[in-house]
Amino acid sequence: MTTFIHDVLKDLQSKSQNLSNLTFILPSKRAGLFLKNQLSSVVNQTIFAPNILSIEEFVEELSQLKSISNTELLFEFYTSYSLLTKKENLDSFETFSKWAQILLQDFNEIDRYLIPQEKIFNYLSAIQDLNHWSLEEHKTDFVKSYLDFWNKLYSYYTSFTEHLINKKIGYQGLVYREAAGGLGTYIENNPETKHVFVGFNALNTSEERIIQELLKHNLAEIYWDTDEVFMNNPKHDAALFTRQHLKNWKYFENNPFNWITKHYSKEKNISAIGIPKNIGQAKYIGELLDTLQKENKSLSNTAVVLGDENLLIPVLNSLPNSIQALNITMGFPLKTIPLASLFDSLFRLHKTNSNSFYYRDVINIISHQDIRPLFVIDDIDYSSKIIKTIDKNNLVFLTKDRLLKIADKAHNIIELLFSNWGNSILVPLESCSKLILSVKAHLDKNKASNLLALEYVFRFNELFNELTRLNSEHNHIKDISTLYSIYKELLSSETLDFQGEPLQGLQLMGMLESRVLDFETVIISSVNEGILPAGKSNNSFIPFDVKLENNLPTYKEKDAVYTYHFYKLIQRAKNVYIIYNTEADVLTGGEKSRFITQLELEGIHSINHQIIAPKVPTIETNLNVVKKTENLQQQIMQMAGEGFSPSSLTNYIRNPIDFYYQKILKIKDHDDVEETVAANTLGTVVHNTLEDFYKPFIGHSLTVDGIKKLKSSIEKTVTHHFKNEYKEGDITTGKNLIVYEIAKRYVSNFLDLEIKALKAGDQIKIIAIEANNDIEINISELKYPIRIRGKVDRVDECNGITRIIDYKTGNVKQNEVEIVNWEDITTDYKKYSKSFQVLTYAYMMYQEKKIQLPVEAGIISFKNLKEGFLKFAKKESASKRSKDALITNDTLDDFETELKKLIIEICNPNIDFTEKEV
Repeated sequence: MTTFIHDVLKDLQSKSQNLSNLTFILPSKRAGLFLKNQLSSVVNQTIFAPNILSIEEFVEELSQLKSISNTELLFEFYTSYSLLTKKENLDSFETFSKWAQILLQDFNEIDRYLIPQEKIFNYLSAIQDLNHWSLEEHKTDFVKSYLDFWNKLYSYYTSFTEHLINKKIGYQGLVYREAAGGLGTYIENNPETKHVFVGFNALNTSEERIIQELLKHNLAEIYWDTDEVFMNNPKHDAALFTRQHLKNWKYFENNPFNWITKHYSKEKNISAIGIPKNIGQAKYIGELLDTLQKENKSLSNTAVVLGDENLLIPVLNSLPNSIQALNITMGFPLKTIPLASLFDSLFRLHKTNSNSFYYRDVINIISHQDIRPLFVIDDIDYSSKIIKTIDKNNLVFLTKDRLLKIADKAHNIIELLFSNWGNSILVPLESCSKLILSVKAHLDKNKASNLLALEYVFRFNELFNELTRLNSEHNHIKDISTLYSIYKELLSSETLDFQGEPLQGLQLMGMLESRVLDFETVIISSVNEGILPAGKSNNSFIPFDVKLENNLPTYKEKDAVYTYHFYKLIQRAKNVYIIYNTEADVLTGGEKSRFITQLELEGIHSINHQIIAPKVPTIETNLNVVKKTENLQQQIMQMAGEGFSPSSLTNYIRNPIDFYYQKILKIKDHDDVEETVAANTLGTVVHNTLEDFYKPFIGHSLTVDGIKKLKSSIEKTVTHHFKNEYKEGDITTGKNLIVYEIAKRYVSNFLDLEIKALKAGDQIKIIAIEANNDIEINISELKYPIRIRGKVDRVDECNGITRIIDYKTGNVKQNEVEIVNWEDITTDYKKYSKSFQVLTYAYMMYQEKKIQLPVEAGIISFKNLKEGFLKFAKKESASKRSKDALITNDTLDDFETELKKLIIEICNPNIDFTEKEV
């Protein structure tokens, strides 16, 4: 396969052109690199390399202006805007930057297409005046201000462009306009320089004027790369622009149009492959490249062209390890580098200019991979110490002073990260620069293994140096919010260039980098509507009809540019793989691209259609099983000797694996910071408050007056226990204040329930509060002692009947403490765990001879207080309403049988701990 560039060089050689004396102008720098490489295949002698320029470099040379970044343009534009706008009407730089971005794009288009500036700006102003009631006598201040902005557009443009030209800088459109205007001088100064324009397609008016003027003076040649299939079809957008050039340029009335080729019609293997989602596409590209290699196909003439450049990282991670040579034309986005998340977190932390920091923000920063090593001092990790203190003391907000108190030896890094930035812009810039140097100093200790990380640090150092320069030169950044916006603007355009051999191996590129280049095998991804082509977008102040009237490009022309690039890739290729996302998505592109449908309708090539489903392995959900080894059996025996609690036994009933993890291995759930008071904390506070209230009544009968006196201590006692349990968490605002009030209400309502019962004539005597029980039971099947222990919330005597009471702050209903069949009590946690618990308490107290049968046992639910004491009851059958609420010897004998069965199962070496299906 011969490439377009090769054909151009051969044609120039056949015309006996001295290649060394030529100036080649191409759409991109990359194309120039390939041209320089292919010179060696055309010439067979040593020559001086010709002058090779991209079109941007050429127009900069013509205009004597240097293009500057979009961010710097905003600063320069704001300077001009500030001079022309009254102070009271002046937008902040942050607000200005939002609309100025769009206006700069419009300036760019107007200049590139050489539109008379005053005419179009006055036209736009008149349109807005009509839209906002120009005949209305009494306009509001807002409308007046709005119209004043539009009336000043030409003044903004004039002042801004004059300012830039005086500084010898410009945006792309201005550079093009000045280049077109200064062409006469250039021709006079370079009467012998021959220019060769290679591979252009869509030209703006400036480019057209420059090229046609050079052609007219016989100082240029131009080579187009199009095909007769496109040119002969007046509706084919791949040749929309070349047909216009052929028709409208006078030069082609007497000179040949080079070239209209016939490559597209040659036989090709074209596959259109639909794959769900972006990751699916990335994975398939890796598989496809692996297949091509196994078929002994060299990847040296293969290109992977990413329609959506966000696929770069997934594709890189999907490439087969066997690929040795790879060239990536796109840069690695700096915003995806870990350091970016660090500075993002820092800006968000300081954006509110507060001295108190949210704990999650603090943890995010001190746990960052580049920051955590800076907290290791004398082999002590102070970041871990801070995190543990936050968890232990339930610290939702922290100050710098509190952090210094926790980790005083890490004061340098804490000061750097958490000192208040205030209102000065110099402080955050200096802090970030110092932080970068601190990270670098740590990485330098092991430079050989940290080369990539050091490159990241270097690029961020450059970025903050640029921010410092822009601020010092223009002084437009007045607050941290604006600084953060500019930081993100700069970051979004920065990339980390890959090192590689640009002319060898697999080529991985974006669509624009493929201009002028030809490959034998082409893989194009994301061929979906909204990506290829990009479709309608109106990021402009210039209405659609005004663009049409002034011959400015609209979405139709932009779609035609994509069409040309797409067909250009296919034109000379032999193997083409077109990959699209089958899952239409608003954010990641729409349905299959019209380009694929167009290929089908042309009928020139046979398209191999495939829908690829990802290989989803069947994952069997095997229940977790833990074998009871001799060592594990010893641990079970030890636990049995120490004593099973009712909650541990119900834990086993719920899921034996949870019992194994929590009770045998002693694995506890991590105690996260409670931003909102958790249910178990609320329960503990209520339990402890009632314990304090009722302990003085042990052995005594309750009286109405005695309970009424307790009500005055509710707030003090509840507050005390919240401080003990919720540590330094704030209960004075928000949801926590509501929970605090609920705790007081629970206690108050419970005391009211007691008063009501006493007034109704009930005689209540407190026997025990938080009574500890610890018994040993004999199980003949087990040859070692078994103990059961637990604490009962309250034991009292009501009208001569002993009651064993368990408090629950949750909602419990009567049917949850009832049972029909004894065998069910150890099998269904959800239905019978509460019955099991209160019966275990009754069993232990009876075994310790602390109570006499019969007794009642049950629950008081604070969310269901109106039901009062919910007694355990044994029902004859599910259908019959009769039930027995008294716990007798028979009741405990039946329960003991089930209890021993459960303990035997836990201790049985032949019954493994097997996970229950949820």
